[in-house]
Amino acid sequence: MDPAAFARACDWAAAHRGSGGIGTLGEKSLHAALKYYFEPCPENHEQPLGGFVADAVGENGVIEIQSRSLFKLIPKLDAFLEACPVTVVHPLVGKKWVAWYEPDGTQVSRRRAPGRSRLTDAVPELYALKYMLDNPRFHFCICVVEAVEQRLLDGYGKDRKHRSTRLDRIPLGLLEEVHFDCPADYLQLLPPDAPEMFGSREIAQAGHMPLDTARMLLNLLCYLELIRPAEKRGNAKYYRRAGDAL
Repeated sequence: MDPAAFARACDWAAAHRGSGGIGTLGEKSLHAALKYYFEPCPENHEQPLGGFVADAVGENGVIEIQSRSLFKLIPKLDAFLEACPVTVVHPLVGKKWVAWYEPDGTQVSRRRAPGRSRLTDAVPELYALKYMLDNPRFHFCICVVEAVEQRLLDGYGKDRKHRSTRLDRIPLGLLEEVHFDCPADYLQLLPPDAPEMFGSREIAQAGHMPLDTARMLLNLLCYLELIRPAEKRGNAKYYRRAGDAL
């Protein structure tokens, strides 16, 4: 992790943001900053490969940045992995500020949003790429950032905030960077204080995550042979870490 390099990437993204004013920015700033952070040479951005366009291609292979709907990457990732290593970068906003704007571009407020992201928030997205996780050419990186979410007061209700438009996410800093370069690295998603034998409910409780997320996580770890079935209690399956004795 290099916060100074990320700060330079944020400056680069700010300098290259759309100049058409509020409402024309889309959601490009965080994507642009991460692209520059992982590949500082702009000439290597948006490169054609295997019939698709990669966000960046450098000496370490392809970089693809995607904040949601990772399943949409599957066709291009299949093509890229035939040619070279691929790193999928998945940003999470760990510290968020919300700035509200009038339709004319006037900022009316800015406040800190409650809550924070956890690494396991990436599990539902990562699940779509399950069958790539043991490919030695596939790498995954979670970047937890601080960002300002710009929103337009164009929604419903008296405060015009319900179902309002999100304009952009402006990155402010890099809080955490976690790499997954081999199957064993995905054990980082398992809560460290998980009991010796665990089911989805125990993992959900230990990791403060939704039950469905815990089930997906156990499915991923079982597929990667990092955990193994231990016993059943009623309809609930229980697991142990693969290295633990029976």
